[in-house]
Amino acid sequence: MGAIQSEPAFERSTSLRDVNLAWYFAFFVISGFCGLVYEVVWVRLAMASFGVTTALVSIVLSIFMAGLGLGSWGAGVLVRRLAAAQARRALRLYAFAELLIGCSAFAVPAELRFGRELLLETGGMATWQSWHYYVLTGLWLLIALLPWCTFLGSTFPLLMAVIKLTCSKGSEKSFSYLYLANVFGALLGTLVSAFVFIELAGFCHTLWIACSLNATVGFLALWISTRLSTPISALWSEPKRAGELQLYGLPRSAVPLMLFTTGMVSMGSEVVWMRQFTPYLGNFVYAFAIIVAVYLLATCLGARDYRRWSSSHESAQSRSIWSLLALSALIPAFGANPLLPFSIAGIGGIRIVSIFLFCALTGFVTPMLVDAWSGGEPDAAGLAYASNILGCITGPLIVSFGLEPWIGERWSLLVLALPLFGIAGVLALRPTISTGDDIARVRPRTKFVAAVAFSGLLLYFSSDYEASFPVREVYRDYAATVIATGRGFERGLLVNGTGMTVLTPITKYISHLPLAAMKRKPRNGLVICFGMGTSFRSMLSWGIPTTAVDLIPSVPKTFSYFHDDAPQLERSRFAKIVIDDGRRFLDGANEKYDVIVVDPPPPVEAPGSSLLYSREFYEVVKRHLTEDGIFQSWYPKSGGDNASTAAITKALMESFPYVLAFRSYDNAFGIHFLASMHPLSLEPGSVLASRMPARAAADFVEWGPEASSTEQFDLLLSHEVSLQQLLNEDPTVPAVTDDEPINEYFALRRLFNTSR
Repeated sequence: MGAIQSEPAFERSTSLRDVNLAWYFAFFVISGFCGLVYEVVWVRLAMASFGVTTALVSIVLSIFMAGLGLGSWGAGVLVRRLAAAQARRALRLYAFAELLIGCSAFAVPAELRFGRELLLETGGMATWQSWHYYVLTGLWLLIALLPWCTFLGSTFPLLMAVIKLTCSKGSEKSFSYLYLANVFGALLGTLVSAFVFIELAGFCHTLWIACSLNATVGFLALWISTRLSTPISALWSEPKRAGELQLYGLPRSAVPLMLFTTGMVSMGSEVVWMRQFTPYLGNFVYAFAIIVAVYLLATCLGARDYRRWSSSHESAQSRSIWSLLALSALIPAFGANPLLPFSIAGIGGIRIVSIFLFCALTGFVTPMLVDAWSGGEPDAAGLAYASNILGCITGPLIVSFGLEPWIGERWSLLVLALPLFGIAGVLALRPTISTGDDIARVRPRTKFVAAVAFSGLLLYFSSDYEASFPVREVYRDYAATVIATGRGFERGLLVNGTGMTVLTPITKYISHLPLAAMKRKPRNGLVICFGMGTSFRSMLSWGIPTTAVDLIPSVPKTFSYFHDDAPQLERSRFAKIVIDDGRRFLDGANEKYDVIVVDPPPPVEAPGSSLLYSREFYEVVKRHLTEDGIFQSWYPKSGGDNASTAAITKALMESFPYVLAFRSYDNAFGIHFLASMHPLSLEPGSVLASRMPARAAADFVEWGPEASSTEQFDLLLSHEVSLQQLLNEDPTVPAVTDDEPINEYFALRRLFNTSR
């Protein structure tokens, strides 16, 4: 009779485990979604507080990945020490981790704001030009972010422990099961946050949405834990012996090294792709989202294919995949070749499919390696995944600060691919242990030789983006690839393939208009965003101390390409060029300026540009203007939309009591905003021209369009536009703030003609 009762109980238990597995998959989809949202938003909030610099972004991403690795390893150790624990307890630990992660939505923004104020109060910001600043900032970011990132990383081993204790069948591949769900969630998080949430809700409210999802997962996990019990058949087993964990006949220690390599190459390649494909994808915010989405989609499909493949194959049968993986790492070098016939407007983005095969194969081998190493043991999986994450930290640092500045994008991909070719070569040349079949021994070698040969062809027929400019000077640094190109008045400046500026009178107006508007002789000035150096050159023509700040180290190196007198001006006792984030420079400066001009990098939606259009930035500017000082902001309206125009105008009006706006001299391209804390009105062009030194007047009319300074000023003054007219373009849109970057996120507005 007892046997008759036990069968239905067993069936009910099996059914319940299947249902719970589906819940666990859903949990990790949501967890991956939230993790990606946190990463994107935290990076941006840190930029607003501590500066838009490559070093700062690298610090944040490194801490994020380090926390994931630490959490993965630490939680693995924890579940090993709780080996005799019930599944109920392990699931509750997972639930608490999710609830704690949700708390970060409120804690991290407050911590970042407090850290910025702390550095200001202690004078730490004054060290902006030294390594001390990055040490102090890095320490604070470590304190603010590492605990939450550690909780994020802990979820893998904790939920693997639950699966091991309740679902012994198939638990040896539980990592790949959760990995597939996590990557799919991250894919959704990339697309939904970039194209929907941030535009509609801003950064902080997007974090609150993620928090609510984490809380939902946490409470559901707690509820499921009340129904769990650990069957005797699933008591914690000892890990497999080292001999059973060998893969391809290699020493057991080879697997973490291979995981480190795949992490290093994949994330390092992603940094290269950002420079290679952004010129073809357009706006960086969405280009970044598209690249990451393609990366995650391919990774997800690769992980799914591994799950299917592993049901009928052994991991050791995957040797030849490494040759294909190494080859595929170089396909993007060919896909980004500017000489290919894919540069026609509208189809340039097709090039991004060249990363698909590499990403799919990475999605295949990464969970395969972790499953082979761990056999479903949470502590072993935690250590293996931490090895992969360590590679993910190392790759971007090597590429950003070493390879790209030194050898460029195409050869960086080759250097990154070399370790993969090394692994493929070792595996191809090793004798097959499982069979004596000659074909099994030969085919991996043949495939490896073919991969090497095809790789040579790919590199031969590939070129970096600058190849599309016959006349050029190219500079590379850790932040960008800078191209100065063209001859005569047709010269232009590109940063990472995006046109920054051309030789135009607009950049002269940027300096001469606010300087001439002062009713006394100006004593000094500040130019934020160097560009070609035209505004800097124009301000120096007034004979006043002038500081220029630019984020990209290589941009000022092009000064002499555009202006013959650049070397002489750089030696002037009045000239000072600083490489730094303009907003962070002001935070650390004590000096006040009569005139501050800013020409945010085009296009209007350039990443981080809202930080130079926001109310918070204008508050910083006001602290560094003299009592009657004038601030000039250039807005390239032709590249924006109505919402951006109104939002930027509203931010200025809410920050300064006196604001004027003038359309560019051609009445088409953009708007010069003048703002001050002092009453602001402009006299006729003749009065403005009378205040100019002879050198300044000559500089002003150097490129026309008028023959005299008076006519030049009158041309612009005739294009004054009322602020109310600009606000009426979208009356309901909020002002640009650090939290609501209206100008950067616009997909819904342009696709569906919506408005805030």
